[in-house]
Amino acid sequence: MRQLLLCLILGIAIVRCDSTPSGPSGPEEPTGRGVPITVNVMSRVSASIVTSRVEDFGLPFAARYGVDVYRVIYETIDVHGEPTQASGAVLVPTPVLSSIRLLSLQHGTAVRKEDVPSREATDFVPGLALASDGYMVTLPDYLGLGDSPGLHPYLVASATATSVVDMLRAAKHLAESEGWALTGELFLAGYSEGGYATMAAHRALEADYADEFTVTASAPMAGSYDMSGTMYDMLVIQREPYPQPYYFPYMLFAYNEAYNLYSEPSDYLRSPWNETLPPLFGGRHSGGDINAEMPPIPIEIIREDVITAVMNDADHPARQALRENDLTDWAPNAPVRLYHCAADELVPIQNSVVAFKELDGPVDLIDPAPHLDHGGCAVPSIISARAWFNSL
Repeated sequence: MRQLLLCLILGIAIVRCDSTPSGPSGPEEPTGRGVPITVNVMSRVSASIVTSRVEDFGLPFAARYGVDVYRVIYETIDVHGEPTQASGAVLVPTPVLSSIRLLSLQHGTAVRKEDVPSREATDFVPGLALASDGYMVTLPDYLGLGDSPGLHPYLVASATATSVVDMLRAAKHLAESEGWALTGELFLAGYSEGGYATMAAHRALEADYADEFTVTASAPMAGSYDMSGTMYDMLVIQREPYPQPYYFPYMLFAYNEAYNLYSEPSDYLRSPWNETLPPLFGGRHSGGDINAEMPPIPIEIIREDVITAVMNDADHPARQALRENDLTDWAPNAPVRLYHCAADELVPIQNSVVAFKELDGPVDLIDPAPHLDHGGCAVPSIISARAWFNSL
């Protein structure tokens, strides 16, 4: 406590909390998971600056509180259950309230390691807005991004949920060390990949971590929940141009890391992409850089014999991996509001339609602006979700 207070005064901090490595994958052995490794005070943002930054983002806003911003590196496990570390930002309203509600905000697709909340990049500004409303906001960078080594397990549900859960644990450690009182409420939200991560985290929290957390409400927005159906049809069957073709190899490489689909890139990828694409996913290249090396129709990077094998075999390992990462067949206890715009060209609204029909629980589907595309739908979705959370 004294060491962290000194770091706050100096504006710098590195606090080693515990170095015990975590055990194998699974909620039953969380020994070191979620334990902070370092806590850095990144900045203190006044209420007036919060207002300015949020309004520049496109949200009409008047800040209630200033926000203190922390970068936290914490212990977790990787996609194979081995000990590793991950990072994220924790945003706290100032002055600190007598009791604080906890909210985890999951960011959208990022491929460069630095394009993450702990660097005040992806989805950081909506986090500022929510912290200024009075929430303690966690913004996980996810595995493989920020200060986490390796490839990001893009759209791998279990590994994504793990990084969110352990970030929440790290935030609780920070709150305890500082004497901040949490109400016990927990809200979850995220857009695009963040919507997928939110759904994965909600499912995992209720199934495996109910003794630690109780989800109050979640707002998954524009996520690809129906991987084996809607997304498979769009990217494999339809063979049409896709606005962000780099999403496809990002998912393929992540699934290969998780499920060992092939031994060499050439087992799946046609030339020249078997050689040109893998080096672009080392965390230094942007999506635009990768798109420049991709054909407009993403499936064209795959060998035709592989496509035929996948399409003709419902139990092909690639299709089994997709089914394993569907998020449509479970029963939430806490209320879920699915936000999705009908004109979404990247992640079709059918993902949310399927989830709305198949989830067995208190679920609503809201289209905040049917005419808006994937990027345009983000702001009205966040505005609506924020209003809903605040009403609770």
